[in-house]
Amino acid sequence: MPDADLPPPRIDVVYYVRWADRIKIGTSHRPRQRLGAIRHEELLAFERGGRELEQRRHREFADLREGGEWFRADPRLLAHVAAAADGIPPWNAYARWVARAYGA
Repeated sequence: MPDADLPPPRIDVVYYVRWADRIKIGTSHRPRQRLGAIRHEELLAFERGGRELEQRRHREFADLREGGEWFRADPRLLAHVAAAADGIPPWNAYARWVARAYGA
């Protein structure tokens, strides 16, 4: 059980959410709050990393960009998202990273 007096660990994630046939690639260190503010149909995956990784993904999939941080749900991007998820539900992966940050 973490010490209640300790601040929560900062876990930066790159998130992939789907709305219809588009995928948003974004980043947050507070994913519950962030995803609560974004219209989306499905959380596809988290990838551990911050702004630098997010920008790398934006460059990697730049040819699929449809505006802002939204990208066409092309098979290449979907394959990357599946590999990033590695079969683990996003919130389970996040909980694991938080636990490790606490030293569990």
